[in-house]
Order: sequence, then C-alpha cells, then structure tokens
Amino acid sequence: MVVGLIIACEVAFWVLLAAGLAFRYVLRMPRVGLALLLCEPLLELVLFAVTAIDLRNGAEPDWKHGLAAVYIGFTVGLGHSTVKWADARVAHRFAGGPPPVRPPKYGTARAVHEWKVAGRWILAAVVATALLQAAVWYVGDGRTESLRAWQQRMLWLIGINLVIAGSYTLFPKRER
Repeated sequence: MVVGLIIACEVAFWVLLAAGLAFRYVLRMPRVGLALLLCEPLLELVLFAVTAIDLRNGAEPDWKHGLAAVYIGFTVGLGHSTVKWADARVAHRFAGGPPPVRPPKYGTARAVHEWKVAGRWILAAVVATALLQAAVWYVGDGRTESLRAWQQRMLWLIGINLVIAGSYTLFPKRER
C-alpha cells in the first residue's frame, strides 16, 4: 500500500505541476494555477499520515516506510526548485517570459551554484534522516534495521554532495 501511495504521490506531483502551470500561463488563470501548485505539499502530508498509520497499526518497518520518508525529504528539499525550474521554462515558452537563466560555467560563480545545489540535496537528506529517526522512535523496538539502512544512505548522499561542491571550490573550472 505504501509503495502504491508513493507512486501515486509522484504522479500527482507532476500532474498538479502541469495543471498548475497550464492554468497559470496557457489558460491565463494565474490564481487557479497558484492554488493547484499550493496543493502539492498536501501530497506529502497524506503520505506522511498514511505511513504513520501503517506503522501504528503494527506493520513491520521495512524499505517501503524508509522510501516514504526519503520521498518526503526529497520533495521538501528539491520540490520548490523543481517547480521554479518548470515555471521559468513554461513562462518563457507560453507567456513571453525571459529565457531561463543558465547556471554559470566557470569560477567562483559556478562554485556558489554547486553549493546551492548541494544545499538543496543536503536539506532533502537531513529531512529524510529526521523522518527516519522519528519513525525509529515511533516504532520503539529493535525492528528498525531497514530504517537505519536508509539513514546510512542519506549520510552517503550528504557526503557525496559535499565532495562535489567542495571540488568546484578547490578546483574551479577556468574559462578557456
């Protein structure tokens, strides 16, 4: 049930995004579009509630519950930037907006950009880790190996992002 809900939330995220942007720019109904875009966090609240209820009803904590926490974390950390990315492109294509800004390619500006990207990924991993820890406490017994494994993966994700962003700082790409 939890996996199906995760898939449904992901599909609904993109459907709400497409509908919100279509109403906003194609149909020229920006308030309706904004209302649809503001419904996106409700998906995560539903997933969070269903996962908590599933655990409360005695379900064995496993990879599905960990995946739900990670999905919520990633939506918190990366959802807003995904919506902004899509909004800029749809505004340019359908509403005569300015072309989307491309990330810088070289030097300090590129390093700053990479640290911002890493910050979003790290936020996602921290939120997921916190939700996983809350689930461990919520379950309260020794059946949490699967959730702990997801926490380890999130720590690896943080480390990888720090290495990538740090490499752009220590070894900046130079213009030819």
